[in-house]
Amino acid sequence: MTSAVPRLVIAAPSSGSGKTTVATGLMAALAARGLAVSPHKVGPDYIDPGYHALATGRVGRNLDAYLCGTELVAPLFLHGARGCDIAVVEGVMGLYDGAAGEGELASTAQVAKLLGAPVVLVVDASSQARSVAALVHGFVSWDPEVRVGGVILNKVGTDRHEVLLREALDAVGVPVLGVLRRARQVSTPSRHLGLVPVAERGAEAVEAVAAMAALVSDGCDLEALVGLARAAGPLPGGFAPWTPGPAPTHHPARSDKGSPLRVAVAGGAAFTFSYAEHTELLAAAGAEVVTFDPLRDEELPEGTAGLVVGGGFPEVYAAELSANEPLRKAVAELALSGAPVAAECAGLLYLCRELDGLPMCGVLDASARMSQRLTLGYRDAVAVSDSALAAAGTRMRGHEFHRTVVEPGAGAAPAWGMRAPERRVEGFVERGVHASYLHTHWASEPGVARRFVERCRTS
Repeated sequence: MTSAVPRLVIAAPSSGSGKTTVATGLMAALAARGLAVSPHKVGPDYIDPGYHALATGRVGRNLDAYLCGTELVAPLFLHGARGCDIAVVEGVMGLYDGAAGEGELASTAQVAKLLGAPVVLVVDASSQARSVAALVHGFVSWDPEVRVGGVILNKVGTDRHEVLLREALDAVGVPVLGVLRRARQVSTPSRHLGLVPVAERGAEAVEAVAAMAALVSDGCDLEALVGLARAAGPLPGGFAPWTPGPAPTHHPARSDKGSPLRVAVAGGAAFTFSYAEHTELLAAAGAEVVTFDPLRDEELPEGTAGLVVGGGFPEVYAAELSANEPLRKAVAELALSGAPVAAECAGLLYLCRELDGLPMCGVLDASARMSQRLTLGYRDAVAVSDSALAAAGTRMRGHEFHRTVVEPGAGAAPAWGMRAPERRVEGFVERGVHASYLHTHWASEPGVARRFVERCRTS
């Protein structure tokens, strides 16, 4: 049964311990053995799921108890795990770290408990020996509801180092399921917002994932890991898989002119941040979803009735985006016509008058620039203005993650009023445009997709 899908959560004491290497390598190693692997990531991160998708051949999906609520974690997991032999969930930050000031909310530990999944703790052992036992003991005993089923020791230096670590952990009673040596070839490059996305690395990303798979296959007990996953049993709570809604029975919805209702979604290397559930919700609402690449395509897809431009790295590709003047003009014309446009973060920058002095689409009378300051964190928000995406008063939780500044930060009709951690207004609602820095997960409020598609039909 789907509810009894074998599953593991890959966690760590802190960020930088090697979770992504182990989780991605394990996914790829299991897939190479012929298993259908369902990849998941705790938290709002968009980049790691790209590596997971490359490792498994399936869409990487996020499990975020803050953005979507605790009640949706298991249903979204089951939705992604349909038809799979095993699921691997990569954690976020340290095992017990979650939303600031919210206790365990959105932590890896909370997600593991909601899924009834055993945890494998990845420990960076590069600068310790016997102390590893105290560290692991602390994590194992902190919350009795979290079941740590094993440890993978990462960055182990020598055979002697391994012996010392194993001897120390014997007293803790937690099995060592893998020992990984330092390996330069599995490293992935980073920049101002974390790892460089898969879409930007091409063959290098494929080689990195293959190296991760080899490292995990050589250093870990795959049979023991699969056995631990299979011992998880049914998920607690009796949840059913999440569904985006009834799929169209015959054809996509049609505009008032009788043509298919086409929603264009920006993709390519500059716009890699999106949740799979967004396009699924748009399709379930009757839209024909078509992806285009603002770096390469000089026209919007024919018949575009609405536009979604998500997050990514337009600041890295500002020159190329600016040089594509035909598409910039097409986006501006669509927005000026009153067609619905939903833009998040990178999409907001693209709609501005300029980005770091380079012309963008000019839909919004605002300019954007890079900043040294990182804006990062969960947000509790409420829609201030009626828009194609949300009615005024709609409450949603979101996430900000950027090193850019838009001036002014809000239009005459702001998109969101932030309730926490600070009170302020942000974003722009103009004609059919809803543009904001806030990343949201539409599964938490499916009505936004239905509203957007209906506005596409009537605008």
